[in-house]
Amino acid sequence: MRIDKFAAEQTGISRSDAKELIKRRKITVNGAPVTSADMHVDPEKDEIIIGGKSILYRQYMYIMLNKPAGVVCATRDELSETVLELIPPELRRKGLFPAGRLDKDTEGLLLITNDGALSHDLLAPGKHVWKTYFVRVQGILEDKDIERLENGMDIGDDRMTLPAKVKRLDAVSLSLSADDPGYPGDTESCLELSICEGRFHQVKRMLAGVGHPVLYLKRLSMGSLRLDEALKQGEYRRLTPEKIAALQKK
Repeated sequence: MRIDKFAAEQTGISRSDAKELIKRRKITVNGAPVTSADMHVDPEKDEIIIGGKSILYRQYMYIMLNKPAGVVCATRDELSETVLELIPPELRRKGLFPAGRLDKDTEGLLLITNDGALSHDLLAPGKHVWKTYFVRVQGILEDKDIERLENGMDIGDDRMTLPAKVKRLDAVSLSLSADDPGYPGDTESCLELSICEGRFHQVKRMLAGVGHPVLYLKRLSMGSLRLDEALKQGEYRRLTPEKIAALQKK
């Protein structure tokens, strides 16, 4: 692997910044200053120091993205912008994919990684990892609707949904401005809905099944990982080792 590519992938700086550090003799390999950006290194064997810090090679990448509406959860698409295109080139690597897809019109938490084992543990039906969504729906949500969601319901599959967790929200508690897409109108309702399955369009189908079509949908959390509200739509950050370890424990 080229040293400038390694520096960019492992630290998040751009390759041009990596080249600047090389010019300033701020990157060393096995104690010797790097003099060329195209020098090849073995990340698993070489001791690489960047800006005075020893850099340990990380095989896997874990990126939290606040997905905006209008972007598709795919590695490539001929018609629409993909979530991977929101990640800068210096952080892209072979095998990155969105773990736990969101519909094109859905916003919120998306984990982008190349760790297939973790993705399986988060998404496999038998794992029952909880995922929480903020939802704005048409109509006024009644107690009987919440009871159906919480007890499990028929959405046209070969089995009932597992019981969901529902928290009804009001405009005051939301602290949203009136122009926020999550702000409810006079004949609309907001809720947090948590499910431990991942069926096709499940949230939309469940709420349509109780007579309240979804108007706005945003994922807030998946397992222990919760969306960093400081991230604006389309922004991302790499997960800390602590967040990664918590996810792996679920």
